[in-house]
Amino acid sequence: MPQPDTPTPAVSQLVAQRIEALYGQPLAELEAIADAAPEVTLLAALTGSHGDLALAERNIAFQLQRLRELTAPDREIGRFAAGHILDCARRIAESVATRDAYAKSTSAVLGGLRRATPDTRPPAPPVPAAPTATTSRTR
Repeated sequence: MPQPDTPTPAVSQLVAQRIEALYGQPLAELEAIADAAPEVTLLAALTGSHGDLALAERNIAFQLQRLRELTAPDREIGRFAAGHILDCARRIAESVATRDAYAKSTSAVLGGLRRATPDTRPPAPPVPAAPTATTSRTR
């Protein structure tokens, strides 16, 4: 099966971009800030989830490469290799499920957050309507 010419960005890259856009700083700086914070913060949770997501993607790539090596056309597949192929496939399935779960939950959190800009002001309260002149009907 041929590989695509232009690979799609990894889910972890998209999540990293959304975190950077939310906080307005590069992810490496945000991770340093999160690591320095003594208490658990939303930033620490987001960077931690991103790290777990990236780890799952690296494991998918590693296991996929190993699977390709094990199933190369010039290799003979015997009982020993079959066990390794099955193990690689199982690990890929587990990592895909992990990646998808982290991507879904992290994206849901990011979807509920908006970046606050410094010049954002609360909307002005509505001005009460001026009383309208009514004409009185008298006989």
